[in-house]
Amino acid sequence: MNWTLSFFIESVGFGIGLAMDAFAVSAANSLNEPKMKIGRMNAIAGTFCGFQIAMPLIGWLCVVTIADIFNGFRKFIPWISLLLLLYIGGKMLYEGIANKDSEEEKPAVGLWALMVQGVATSIDALSTGFTMNELAWQQALVEAAIIGIVTYAICIGGIFIGKKFGTMLSNKATILGGCVLIGIGIEIFIKALLEEGTPVFLIK
Repeated sequence: MNWTLSFFIESVGFGIGLAMDAFAVSAANSLNEPKMKIGRMNAIAGTFCGFQIAMPLIGWLCVVTIADIFNGFRKFIPWISLLLLLYIGGKMLYEGIANKDSEEEKPAVGLWALMVQGVATSIDALSTGFTMNELAWQQALVEAAIIGIVTYAICIGGIFIGKKFGTMLSNKATILGGCVLIGIGIEIFIKALLEEGTPVFLIK
C-alpha cells in the first residue's frame, strides 16, 4: 500500500466533487428552517456524510466481486436520482404553494425524505468505487472516510447559507427549495447522459 500525498489530495478532490449536490440539497432543506437547531443541522449533514462514505465502498466492493452485474446497473443511476429528487422537490413545491400564505415555520423534510435525498445525491458515488478498484480495503476505507468528512463540512456550509436566505425569503423558501431539488435532479440526469454520449432516443 502506498500512502502518498497524491492519494490524500485525490480523496479530498473526490469529496469536493461528490459533495456539490449534497451541498445544494442541504441549502434547500434549510431554506424553510432559518431557526434550525444545531442537532438537526448535524443530522442533515451527517446523513449525507454517511451515504457518501457508504456508496463508494459499495461501488468498490461491487467492482472487486461482481463487476459485470454492477456495470449493468450503472445506466439506471441517473434515472434513480432524477425520480427521487423530482418526488421530494415536487412535494416541497406543492406544500410551498398550498401554504404560501402561512407564516408558520415547518421542517421542510422528515427522516424518510432525508434518506431519499441521501440516496439521490450519493448514488453517483457508486461509480467512484470503480476508480478505487486497485486500492486495498484499508485505503478504500480511508478514501471513503475522507469523502464523508469533506461532505459533512460542505453540507454544514450549505445549511448556514440556506438559513440565511431562508430568513430573507420568508414563506417563499419552500417553493424555492423544491425548485432547487428538481433542478439538481435534472442536472444530475443531463450530466450523466452527456458523460455517456448522446442517448439513443435523441438520435434521429
